[in-house]
Amino acid sequence: MPHDARARLSDLRRAFHRHPEPGWREFRTTARVVEELERIGVDEIAVGREALATDERMAVPDDDEIRPWLDRARDAGVDGDLLDRTAGGHTGVVATLARGEGPCIGLRVDLDAISIRESTDPDHRPAAEGFRSEHDGYMHACGHDAHLAIALGTVEAIADSDFEGTLKVFFQPAEEVSGGGKAMAESGHLDGVDYLFALHVGLGHPTGEIVAGAESPLAMAHLTATFEGASAHAGKAPNEGANAMQAAAAAIQNAYGIARHADGATRVNVGRIEGGSASNVVAEAVTIEAEVRGETTALMTYARTELERVLYAAAELHDCDVTPRVISESPCVDSHPALREVIGNVAWDVDGVDRVVPTEEFGVSEDGTYLMGRVQDAGGLASYVLVGTDHPTSHHTPTFDIDEESLGIGVDLLSDAFVELSRRRP
Repeated sequence: MPHDARARLSDLRRAFHRHPEPGWREFRTTARVVEELERIGVDEIAVGREALATDERMAVPDDDEIRPWLDRARDAGVDGDLLDRTAGGHTGVVATLARGEGPCIGLRVDLDAISIRESTDPDHRPAAEGFRSEHDGYMHACGHDAHLAIALGTVEAIADSDFEGTLKVFFQPAEEVSGGGKAMAESGHLDGVDYLFALHVGLGHPTGEIVAGAESPLAMAHLTATFEGASAHAGKAPNEGANAMQAAAAAIQNAYGIARHADGATRVNVGRIEGGSASNVVAEAVTIEAEVRGETTALMTYARTELERVLYAAAELHDCDVTPRVISESPCVDSHPALREVIGNVAWDVDGVDRVVPTEEFGVSEDGTYLMGRVQDAGGLASYVLVGTDHPTSHHTPTFDIDEESLGIGVDLLSDAFVELSRRRP
């Protein structure tokens, strides 16, 4: 890849890094993606409601949480028509590049950032070089800014190549809350896709290393549960109350006692609790936030069912009611060996690649698996590719950063693989 093209990828990634937006509020990010796609000259651009199955969205925040981000995008000069199309938490884009007869190849990347305050330490390169997050309390701490730059670079590379077929790129919102994958998978845009690739940078792999296809992502479900009891004076008549705090405490303690499963790994965690009013009042309402994971979708379902059983039992023990609610979830879908082989073979000829790992266990959760599963259920093939990048600290930390040399590697890898596949017939 020429030096000027690599410099443009870096500039693009840094522009996304400066303006991180959380799930279902990626208005400015969506607009910049559309702007770049129009510059490249793709054939179709579906935005917002056109790109999603609205009723399949998960973990959508309240209007009061969405509105400030919409206003911020408007103040930044984002086109009003585009904001109307994405209003109400309908972010995301599907781009189509049609280049004659041949297979339909899909690429899925994610748009959203994380609620972490980015470091101001002068040793942190984004702070030192002037592209630190301008939205305090949010940052691209997982590499989604890099994913966007690689995807847009790949579209441009394919547009200038001898690729024959159709390329569809899915710019998915709300990955960090596992909220957007199902909505995009059920949008209809995946119909007819023969090969689908999802992408992630880093995850412990250095610059120059490629994992051709990750496997065994953990299936996951986020839940909330609100315990409702009855308040009472904690000193005068505690017996007259129904203590929601005790019910929640019992549920949390027993959640960690859920039996492990003989068929594989499971995970349970309660990460947040909120409720009560004062130290001298029996708590009337308490809400907990929890998650379960499983090595397979069936194991995740087992853990979720057992957690719900624990919640109901704890509520009954303390004469309370409880309302569990699944906020979002994602299945386990493995990469297909045939696509792992294609990526592996192509990778060795990409400048900057010095190691290719055929496959490894993913070990975390990703709602891009909804799109992968949708394609594979329809008879296509899918793979989750890891593009190594040096990162000074781990993902989801205030000092996360990437080696921008990996951007060009990612573009060359994907575009070369897509051209190779376009010469085949599904």
